[in-house]
Formats: sequence, C-alpha cells, structure tokens
Amino acid sequence: MLWPDIVGFITHVLSRHRFRTIVLWVAIAIGVVAVNLLTALGEGAKSYVLKEFNVLGRNTLIVLPGKKETTGGMPPITGESPRPLTLKDATSVSRLSGVNAVAPIVVGNLEASYAGKIREVLTVGSSRDFFIIRQLNVAQGQMLPVLDLDKSEAVCVIGNKLRKELFKNEPALGQWIRLADSRFRVIGVLKKGGTSFGFDMDDVIIIPVANAQSLFNVDGLFRLFTEVRIYQELDSVKRAIAELLKERHEGEEDVTVISQDAMLSSVQEILDTLTIAVAGIASISMLVAGILIMNMMMITVSQRVKEIGLLKALGATSSTVRVLFLCEAGLIATMASVSGLLLSYLIILFANMYFSEIQFHSPWWAQCGSILLAILFALVFSWLPAQRASTLSPVEALQGKQQKEIV
Repeated sequence: MLWPDIVGFITHVLSRHRFRTIVLWVAIAIGVVAVNLLTALGEGAKSYVLKEFNVLGRNTLIVLPGKKETTGGMPPITGESPRPLTLKDATSVSRLSGVNAVAPIVVGNLEASYAGKIREVLTVGSSRDFFIIRQLNVAQGQMLPVLDLDKSEAVCVIGNKLRKELFKNEPALGQWIRLADSRFRVIGVLKKGGTSFGFDMDDVIIIPVANAQSLFNVDGLFRLFTEVRIYQELDSVKRAIAELLKERHEGEEDVTVISQDAMLSSVQEILDTLTIAVAGIASISMLVAGILIMNMMMITVSQRVKEIGLLKALGATSSTVRVLFLCEAGLIATMASVSGLLLSYLIILFANMYFSEIQFHSPWWAQCGSILLAILFALVFSWLPAQRASTLSPVEALQGKQQKEIV
C-alpha cells in the first residue's frame, strides 16, 4: 500500500470508531497538558524566586551570624553564633576598600497605631544604604537621613499600603505614628513595590537601626548587606570581610559571607531539579494513556479480525498490517499531543493574565518532550496489538475463527 492509501484508510477507520478515537485523544491530550502545566508552574516559580534574589544585585554580599561548615549550598535562615554581628562590625566593614555601601538589618513585627487605628506591621531597622542596596525608591518625601549607625532618630519611611491603611486620604508626611512605646515622624512613603523575599514591601515601616535595636531589645543584627563597588572585586572583598570579622571576633570564624551568585546558583539548581521532578511525575499520565492505547487496540484487533483477513487476502503483507495499526496509534497520538499543547498554551495564557506577579511558561524541552513521549508511548504500547494482528491467518481470519482466541 502507498502512504496516501494508508493515511486514507486510517482516517476512515478513526472516523468510523469515533468513541474510541475520542477516548484515546483525550487521554493523550491530558498527559501533554499535565506535563506542560506542571513544568510551566515550576519555571514560573523559578523565575519569580530568581527575580526576588536579583533585587539585591550581583554586587551584593550578605553576612550572616553563625558559621556554616557545609559549602556549596544556601545556609539556613537562622543560626547560632558565639558572637552576634554588631553595629561596630558593620562600621568596620564599611571602612574596607572596595565596599560601596553597608546596611545592617534588624527585623521584626510591631504594632503601629495612628488616630485609633492599630495594626501589626513588619518593622525593618536599617540605614540609608538599605534603600540603595535594595533599590527602594520613595513616592513621597525622602529616605532615612544619613546617620551614624549607633545614632537614633524618631523618623520612619512607610510602605504604600500601610499609608492607605493608616491615613486613608490624609497626607502622611509629617504625621506621627506610634510604634510599640515610641513615636516616629513619617518622612517618606515608598513607591509601590510588591513582595520581596516573602515580605510585602508595601506594608512595611523602615526606621533607623539603632531605634529598632532599642524597640526589639537586641544588640545583634539579623543580617548585614554589603554592596561592592566593582563586581570583579567581589571575591577579594568577601575574603576581606571574613578576615576582618574573624579578627574582631577574637580569631573565631563565626560568620558566613555569601554572594548573590552563590545564592542564585544554589536556588536555581534546586528549582531546576524540582521542575524536572514534576515533569517526571506528570509523565506518568502518559504511561497510563499508553496502557489505555494497548487495551483499546487489543479490543480493536479482536473486533476487526475479518477486516484484517480481507486485507491479507487482497495481498497486504504482515508488515503492512503492522504498519497500519502502528500508524493509527501514531496519528492519534500526534493529533492529540498537538491539541494538548495548544490547550496548555491557552491555560498558561489565562494564568498569566490572572497572576500578574508570576509569569508561567513551559520550557521548550517540555513542549517537545511531551509530544515525542506521547508518540513514543503510543507506538510502544500499540506494538503488541499490531504484532498480533499481523500474525493472523487470512483464511481463518475471514472465517472469524481467531476472534475468540484474541478475546
């Protein structure tokens, strides 16, 4: 048989057995959609997390209290340290050559109140350099003033959402907010910035670090952000910070200095592994669809014994019969996988319209892999039914004698 004849024959068979065709079509399409949606979810999450880390910039070093012996991965969020990071440590680091800015961080939740309105708010104690390193801009007013790190001043910069919650349509600049047992004058309002590192920067209040230490009754720092002047000097400045703090802490290496690149590399490796894992889990649906194809094709062979016998009587060889059944499964798999891919595009498009902060996209390897895997499973699982059909004797098949044996 010529290929146009094979295609015409298969098309006629598929249209004649509509229910079976639709069932197989839906099963394969669901598998393709599952692979593409789950990988799109993984890629969207990876892009979102990496974007959050990129806020700090490549020139940023993060100093954490506590020495982590294991290298090559991200250190835990919290850690025990014999000696905490202090404001004097931050001042010493800021004097190193190659350091452009240093922002000590003290963070926690406090109750903020104004005119009878009370709400719990994320409170960050830092310096003016925090705005530079974190690339924060003010929509109104100004940033924190330039102060010595150990100097207090009752001023604050608030997030856009917090301004709306406390002041409604009233002007916020110059007003006094009570934070725990202290009062702070609002000198600035941040531009709308969204969520960063799990913190809603629209619902935050930023005060001088010395004030934060007093409010939280702590001497140590949560983190120390350091911006390097030139990216090429990142490693040398990293070593200089570690040596400086070791010297200040009586020769004990009790801090961890990590770079943005190291964090990004570790996070990206983890997220890539998760994306591949969820793609593998989704591929199980392809396996289920393949088993369904094999069962349906077995039934089809048993129902089409006389048809197979007629084909062989007219001169069709065993290989031709085998090719007919394999092509039938391959054609269904191809059309179903393409339609499943188009459906996944549509779902991802609507998801991106609904979720503005996270943009989902299925990687090219998932799109190509899902189609190839669907076709491969269809051919592999239809081989046994095709082989059985090809071995039928034309005389006995025309008499329908093999039908009972196959069933």
